[in-house]
Amino acid sequence: MRKYNYIRIIVFLFVGISFTSCKEESKLAKETSKVAQIHLERVDSMPNMPKPFKIIEFKELAKAYDSLVFDETQTGEYWPLIWKDNSRKNFDQETFGIYTAMGDLRQGPEHYDGIFHESLASIGSVLGARLVGIDKSNQGGKNYVSMLKNYFNSETEWDIIMNNTSPEVALLGGGYARDWWYDVYPNVMFYGVASFYSQEKDYSDIMRSIADKFYKADSVMAGNYKHSFFNYATLEPQDNWICKQQDAAAGHSYVLYSAYQKFHDPKYLAGAKSSLEALLGQEKNEFYEILMPFGAYVAARLNAEEGTNYDYTKILEWTFNGTPECREGWGVLADNWNGYDVSGLVGSTVDHGGFAFLMNTYDSMWPLVAMVRYDQRYADLIGKWMLNASNALKFFYPYEMPDEHQSIPEQKHHTKGVIAYEGLIKEAHFDEYKDIEAPIAIGDGPHWVEGNPDVSQFSVYGSGHVGIAGAIIEKTDVPEILKLNCLATDFYRDEAFPTYLLYNPHAAEKTITYKNDNAAAIDLFDAITHEVVAKNVKVSAKLDMPIHSSRLIVEIPAGAEVVLKDGKYYVNNIVVAYR
Repeated sequence: MRKYNYIRIIVFLFVGISFTSCKEESKLAKETSKVAQIHLERVDSMPNMPKPFKIIEFKELAKAYDSLVFDETQTGEYWPLIWKDNSRKNFDQETFGIYTAMGDLRQGPEHYDGIFHESLASIGSVLGARLVGIDKSNQGGKNYVSMLKNYFNSETEWDIIMNNTSPEVALLGGGYARDWWYDVYPNVMFYGVASFYSQEKDYSDIMRSIADKFYKADSVMAGNYKHSFFNYATLEPQDNWICKQQDAAAGHSYVLYSAYQKFHDPKYLAGAKSSLEALLGQEKNEFYEILMPFGAYVAARLNAEEGTNYDYTKILEWTFNGTPECREGWGVLADNWNGYDVSGLVGSTVDHGGFAFLMNTYDSMWPLVAMVRYDQRYADLIGKWMLNASNALKFFYPYEMPDEHQSIPEQKHHTKGVIAYEGLIKEAHFDEYKDIEAPIAIGDGPHWVEGNPDVSQFSVYGSGHVGIAGAIIEKTDVPEILKLNCLATDFYRDEAFPTYLLYNPHAAEKTITYKNDNAAAIDLFDAITHEVVAKNVKVSAKLDMPIHSSRLIVEIPAGAEVVLKDGKYYVNNIVVAYR
């Protein structure tokens, strides 16, 4: 009997130990399944609760911009801001121009036969409108999407989208000389527009031509992007007095990977990898204007979709830290100017004590928010940055900024509430503005064209990119917790369920009301913790937000099974988490 009891005791102890061990392993598995976050010191230094706090209605602002700027019947001094261009450059069709800045003396139907207008304004405005749901292929009987084809420069033999339609103007370069980002970025934007209008006549041919030119350029440079620009006609890298813009490789990589997704030509995939590797192979930061963060997005996608293992944290460090080799201080602000938190804005961290730009801040949201879907490790970083950037963007708008912090508040009525200043500076080195206390809303210059009126400090081209923020940013019932749409600018992707990044900046757990805008009930799957956090949500659900942390919510069909396979989580054979 005692022997039997001893056996029972031994079996009990063994089973107990095994059961405890299983529980510990299960707990460990659950803890380690949460994706660890990667932080950057610069973003960590930004305020958790930026002040004064207000997130403007970006989506409504984007719609208002479109309704006014594309209206040729608008009246008032400096209006309308759009005109017809019947010069028929590159394509035998009428196109349109939008002012770079209000009152810009170089532009409009009366100057240079109306041919001088920039794709940064035109393509950016069409893309911004489409992102908030406005179809620009048939608006008031006009096809603005088709009209963008005139920026495809065949007469120059560059055979890419350029910043101007006229070959004479296009070959002059950007605002200063041949400036590489001015040549690459219009093609990035065009690919963005084309993702919505795949059936537009001639678009596929143009997209292939761009990708072929970028592929050839990358092959010629063979990893060495240390040049001021590339002549896409002669296929030769060239240099001038402008900085060597090695982050052009990021633009090449973005377009080539988009082309691969569009056309499934393996050479485009090879080119995307090659140009990205050229960027990653740089020893020093060469962030010049806007292209660098697109490299982080491509790296995240290649790792997630193609099985590569690029360590690209340094691309984000280069983007945020403000320490380029040539363009000193270019990065993201992390500062407070006289009680105004300006953290999150993109531009120079040293010029004028800090010089942030409207367009650059909007456009950095495009790749960085979408990136998180492919690499959840950066959710907290991007969530906190987006809160700061979204809050500080209002300072560019004259009806949001106090008059005493503007260079020309007496002229803000000309903006009709939709046009912003392009710049925000800490110290004014211009005599007429030197007594204004920081932050100072001002133009890009402000007098970069001799003879331009003061009103040219209001930037039409930067204001047209508001649709990027309008498509991404949504408010919740906890004001400081934003709901960021990770699919809005995630172009040329596979099928995906709606995915949103939410970040709680509070030093306490918060509960938000998560609304279901779908017709059917959904479950909420958190791609960071890999668990369903709300089930059978028909109208709304209460969602707990952990302290200073993110959730990456994927809206999956109610009751759907989440399957882990080959390191990815799937629902109905659709990826819901890549890590």
